[in-house]
Amino acid sequence: MPVPSSGRRVARAAATVIDASGERSGRERLVGEEPLEIRVAGPDGTVLVTTATMRTPGEDFELAAGLLRAEGVIATSDDLAEIRYCTDVEEQHYNVVTVHLRRPPRRELAARSLMATASCGVCGTASIDDLCERVPAVVATTTVDAALLAGLPDALRAEQSLFGRTGGSHGAGVFGADGVPRVVREDVGRHNALDKALGARFLAGATDDDGIVVLSGRVSYELVQKTAAAGIPVVVAVSAPSSLAVRTAERLGITLAAFVRDGRATLYSHPGRVLSVARA
Repeated sequence: MPVPSSGRRVARAAATVIDASGERSGRERLVGEEPLEIRVAGPDGTVLVTTATMRTPGEDFELAAGLLRAEGVIATSDDLAEIRYCTDVEEQHYNVVTVHLRRPPRRELAARSLMATASCGVCGTASIDDLCERVPAVVATTTVDAALLAGLPDALRAEQSLFGRTGGSHGAGVFGADGVPRVVREDVGRHNALDKALGARFLAGATDDDGIVVLSGRVSYELVQKTAAAGIPVVVAVSAPSSLAVRTAERLGITLAAFVRDGRATLYSHPGRVLSVARA
């Protein structure tokens, strides 16, 4: 079977479809997946650490910025000098980026602290206690109507053009309390999609302390971590949370709503931000 073409958000591969009418051969659309190497360089240009993640090509600078912000390496746009593709790797030119810092990293870096994959996210933080030491609890008084909240996964899905073409990408977006999307990004990895969305807002100099993160899948600890680092008070997901995600959301002041579909939602932490008829 031919290997899907590289360097694209959407690739094609030969496939055989079998259904009640028999079988037929053709070419199916697939979501693109390629490695991205992220290098972090200090003010003198020396590369301090390198990490890699599997991602869908596109919005690579946003992905790098979002990942480094979530890990505490950078905190404001003033920390960044520039992000650019590396020119010393011809064959993988658009699969390697270097993030140049204006000042030393805000957090001591080690290879372990920045290990990431498309599926597991950032795995270097050892415990919630460690996370809470560097990420303050979200104290925003933002409220959201329960009926509006219940419709957010559908609103996210309406913005997922890549999923519509391939059926293989995750989506993550930042929405306002009015239900209007501020940014939506897609990627083969759940964590990458959120890093891209949060990175886009970060690079634009935007703040979202009145915002809502909406996710197309389940909620893990890392996704709550990233949301808290961005100061966003509400997470909405169409699928289940992990036990650690719930504990982290409770500690960090985040309203976590999961299983949000078919007009209902399950609130796991800080439910007071969600206004229903019963709470009005």
